[in-house]
Amino acid sequence: MEDYSVIGKRIPRVDGRAKVTGEARFAADYSFPGMLWCKMARSPYAHAKILNIDTSRAEKLPGVKAVLTGKDFHGWKWGWMPKTRDEGPLADDRVRYLAEAVAAVAAVDEETAEEATELIKVEYEELPGVFDPEEAMKEGAPLVYDHVKNNVSWEFHMDFGDVEKAFRESDLVREDRFETGRVITGYLEPPAAVAMWDGSGITIWAAKQSPYFVYRHLAACFNLPLNKVRVIQPFIGGGFGGTKNDSLAGDFCACLFSKMTGKPVKFMYNMEEVLKTCRRRHNMIIYNKMGMKKDGTITGMQSRVIADGGGHTAIGPLTMYLTGCMSTLPYKLPNFKHDAYRIFTNNPISAAMRGHGVTHTRFAAEIQMEMMAEELGIDPVAIRLKNAIEAPHETINKVTVHSCGLSEGIKTLAEDPAWKDREKKKGSGPVAHGVGLSGTAYLGGARQRGHQSCGAVVRLCEDGSVDYLTGATDCGQGSDTVLVQVVAEELGLGVEDVDIKRVDTALTPCDAGSYGSRVTVLAGEAAQKAARDVRDQLAAFAAEQWGVKPGDIVFRNRQVFVKGSPEKAMPFQKLAQAACYSGSGAVILGRGYSKYGIEVLDFDKGIGNAGTSYSFTSQLSEVDVDLETGFVKATDFVIAHDCGRPLNPINVEAQNQGAAIQALGQTLYEQFKMSEGKTLNPNLVDYKMPLSLDTPDIRVIDILTDDPDGPYGAKEASEGAIVSTPPSVVSAIHDATGIWFKEQPVTPEKIVMALKKKKENKG
Repeated sequence: MEDYSVIGKRIPRVDGRAKVTGEARFAADYSFPGMLWCKMARSPYAHAKILNIDTSRAEKLPGVKAVLTGKDFHGWKWGWMPKTRDEGPLADDRVRYLAEAVAAVAAVDEETAEEATELIKVEYEELPGVFDPEEAMKEGAPLVYDHVKNNVSWEFHMDFGDVEKAFRESDLVREDRFETGRVITGYLEPPAAVAMWDGSGITIWAAKQSPYFVYRHLAACFNLPLNKVRVIQPFIGGGFGGTKNDSLAGDFCACLFSKMTGKPVKFMYNMEEVLKTCRRRHNMIIYNKMGMKKDGTITGMQSRVIADGGGHTAIGPLTMYLTGCMSTLPYKLPNFKHDAYRIFTNNPISAAMRGHGVTHTRFAAEIQMEMMAEELGIDPVAIRLKNAIEAPHETINKVTVHSCGLSEGIKTLAEDPAWKDREKKKGSGPVAHGVGLSGTAYLGGARQRGHQSCGAVVRLCEDGSVDYLTGATDCGQGSDTVLVQVVAEELGLGVEDVDIKRVDTALTPCDAGSYGSRVTVLAGEAAQKAARDVRDQLAAFAAEQWGVKPGDIVFRNRQVFVKGSPEKAMPFQKLAQAACYSGSGAVILGRGYSKYGIEVLDFDKGIGNAGTSYSFTSQLSEVDVDLETGFVKATDFVIAHDCGRPLNPINVEAQNQGAAIQALGQTLYEQFKMSEGKTLNPNLVDYKMPLSLDTPDIRVIDILTDDPDGPYGAKEASEGAIVSTPPSVVSAIHDATGIWFKEQPVTPEKIVMALKKKKENKG
């Protein structure tokens, strides 16, 4: 790798000081004189017609300034694409999940607003609900939307090759049912915003990982031009997709209340509202069928996915697309058929979450492949190496891979003492030790429909310091640091010389958002181009002064010099001053944006590249299983991750660790307990996310591949481990118990019952 000055270095985060000192301001920290509070009145039913809403008692409560119902939004809806716009800011004629917002109150303080919501009287006609997606698909099931047959919110059908022929020619064919569980993102900062509507339009300070989404939604809802909507982004306390990647009832209501009252209006959801009503990961049922030759060669795979979509569509179609289009990686798959159904139910809405769509089908396929290998007597490492793709590779659905470290990662784990010595560590007492493997893939630089480009502006100040403007969002993953590194590297500066500005849609370039592992790859490309634009302008000025070609000018370590002529040199600061004050004065701005090139992505059929590049994650997991209680303790993870080239190794490690722990939660602990659409555990005590004591030792190994489509060879490094962890941990549990588990989470109760059944069958 080229010897860079800043790229590839273990540089602390540029926002670290602000966060540890408390200087960083999050959305909930914003407060303005005369500010009102917005609170929601929510439905006590999962499915009901709204017959009448009486707000008179609430309006008379001292301190209440305004009340809204769904009718105040005149039927406006939003959603991912025109034909899926089915969600209004407030339900106006029908509620489709429990605690859906039906009215909102603006009052002088939070307590008064909360009290007023309880005074709103709503007459409902309760309707029969449907809560199981497989039941919802049946003829005669209650309909969530009267015009939607069999409650099918969205469906995809992908068919490549000839799977039936592949199964006929296989030596082993297996079909299994898998289920992935019902979980939520788990951020600690709840959604919040402060909105102000004045003569310049709407200004909103909102906790959004994709601010330009809500920017467009607000403009459409209130029939405003985009230049009359301003989203100012505070620091973000975690996102992971879902709720912070979309608009909320509170966003629209706070804006309309501000217009009505002339006051700034704030809302902040509490954690119970988050756990009851906010976007969740789809619970998916996967019927997976795979064919295999005696030597372990996979001949074909067929999957049928049924997802619980909840009461509205949201971004669900994209989830379903990803369940299929990414199934042809990371193993060679010559024949593939996929049928995916997203089903409306009267449960809370399902949407994107870290590892979007891929976590579900990759879990099913990875476990089934290993189950079949066991039947054929093939080693877990051998089965993976037998089928692993090598770059360059084009899948049967035209996904093109230019770099791939999968085989190297698997081989690296196979040489680890934990794998080599696994039989010695099994144990003979009540606690059994198990070791499991996985090999998975994930896309980076997501690019599915709509505006997907990222922009950047680099402004050179007269003293040689630099302002960097981007619309890309750091919602905790550390992307601000990486992007500053990119600008600093191109200009030969240190990260302390570059100041990144918070996203402000009135000032920063348009950006699609922080999702699909796209920021480093695409916003990084834009930053690189903008910085090079500035560098080229400075190089042209310096070349003229020294009588050389611009291409001979080198920028490094805050110095500018002529290649091969060290006597022709000056500090960067001096060059910046000379260039900016030349003639009558120059304004030096750099501009850049990401470009995809020309490529047709057939979204309906799942053909083409959903990303610009693809990461590959191999994972070894060690667990201890108490054979009496069923309790599982994950002790060690080794993650061999191919992210191309790590631009900031600290960030790469942290992102892999965070993704792995988030995945450990959904594998072993996390699950919403539901009854007729009601969430029974809407608190962090009963919704069991992993605690620090549940965290295994995690070692991250960088598998270097240099991808040609990412800046400096980089690929994604934030979502791969959330895909690799569940199959790796479940494989380790199987190694300890001899039992395959096909439903997440793998709870102690499930293990005890399975061990009991195994013992009875032996007896």
